[in-house]
Amino acid sequence: MPPAIPAPGPPNPDAAAPATPRSRHPGLVMPVLAFCGMVVAVMQTLVVPLLPHVPDLTGASPGAAGWLVTITLLTGAVFTPVLGRVGDMYGKRRVLLASLGVLSVGSVLCAVSSDIGVLITGRALQGAALAVIPLGISIIRDELPADRVLSAIALMSSTLGIGAAVGLPVAAVVMENFDWHTMFWASAALGVLDLLLVLWIVPESPVRARGRFDLPGTLGLAATLVGLLLAITQGSDWGWTSPRTLGLFGASVTVGLLWGWFELRTVSPMVDLRVSARPAVLLTNVAALLIGFAFYANSLVTGQMVQEPTSTGYGLGASIVVSGLCLLPGGLAMVALSPVSARISAARGPRTALALAAVVMAVGYAVRFFTSHSLWLIVAGATVVASGTAIAYSALPALVMRAVPVSETAAANGLNTLMRSVGQACCSAVVAAVLAHVTFVVGGRTAPTLHAYLLIFLIAGGTALAALVATLFLPSDRTGGATGPQRGRVSGTVTVSASVTAARESA
Repeated sequence: MPPAIPAPGPPNPDAAAPATPRSRHPGLVMPVLAFCGMVVAVMQTLVVPLLPHVPDLTGASPGAAGWLVTITLLTGAVFTPVLGRVGDMYGKRRVLLASLGVLSVGSVLCAVSSDIGVLITGRALQGAALAVIPLGISIIRDELPADRVLSAIALMSSTLGIGAAVGLPVAAVVMENFDWHTMFWASAALGVLDLLLVLWIVPESPVRARGRFDLPGTLGLAATLVGLLLAITQGSDWGWTSPRTLGLFGASVTVGLLWGWFELRTVSPMVDLRVSARPAVLLTNVAALLIGFAFYANSLVTGQMVQEPTSTGYGLGASIVVSGLCLLPGGLAMVALSPVSARISAARGPRTALALAAVVMAVGYAVRFFTSHSLWLIVAGATVVASGTAIAYSALPALVMRAVPVSETAAANGLNTLMRSVGQACCSAVVAAVLAHVTFVVGGRTAPTLHAYLLIFLIAGGTALAALVATLFLPSDRTGGATGPQRGRVSGTVTVSASVTAARESA
């Protein structure tokens, strides 16, 4: 049995001193980090309304246009855990600034060109900046007082969903009223603004992980993820039994096994598999994958469903802007519910909050299953799902941080964010397959049937219930899954908040 994780102690005495003094504006650290997370999350969905028009605007094939979304998924999946680990070792603020710089460069590339190759390169750089969110969560853990950590990480984690909900309608408005390059110029400007705010407000953390950077482990993880995600995202186009798809799956499994063997034998691994295999961490990551799947189905099908022509018998013939606005109430709900989730986690524990979130998401899909003919009821169902997502995304980092050493916070949250991305990739593949195969011909065109959308709601609701099952097997909130001196810590904070402890004891 692996040894218990030691309780976090004082900062590593061998670590380099902070690059800057502690923040002179501590009250602004959280808003600045949340704004950074929001901007990065918006970038992930910015091109979705643009995709149908990319072939006409750039002369590229529809398959090449799809890479504007696929490439951000790949680079985000690879760089999120890697940059989290680099941040733990060499400075979280330093890596945060580098990620925002990469985001800005990628945005400028997309803004100055209509060449599909340049656009894909720029989108790859934008995707790499997804590491901003786990880095921000780790900085929050290091910088904020214990009684503010839960609410702060709840908001920071929820920026993934909030940004996705805000990005779609904003991009749609830009598409209808301005040149499409405008949204990339705007994202570049926001990236530079984020850089300046972080330089001014956010201090460097003195907490460092010991050891040397694991380059072989990084390359092995990257190869495993790229092979797996390429097979998942391109399998429907290539054919699930095609040599390319099966070859990528096989290569991913082979490299992954070799990578795991190496990581278990290296002194300073890229991913500490012994810690990751503990039930408190493993089941949290499984739940993150399932929640990511359930959340993404809501984003993928809502806009497309309301845009379907009325001749289908269920479509509403809505415009791109209206379809994007359908997700906006969900984004606002996520902002409002982040502090609520933090209070639930403080009073009852993050395990309880995550279980509640999974139930709410399942209820939301039940609403969507039975109310798919009215715009307002579609919006209501989508908002219920988003509300559950807000609670879940707020509880997941709290579950991770109470189970890992303070020096591994960014890497552990990066891995958890990665699992959400893998869940979203699987969801994208399933949704594409269902909408492509459960169809009928209407008005001279092939369109998904209503049953296709209802099937997606059933699958997503079932996935939310599977996340509930995984959550119920997590260690009790009373112990947090920790042993020895780690018991009694509050969701990864270094010191114990008396008020939160009292609330847990009374729970």
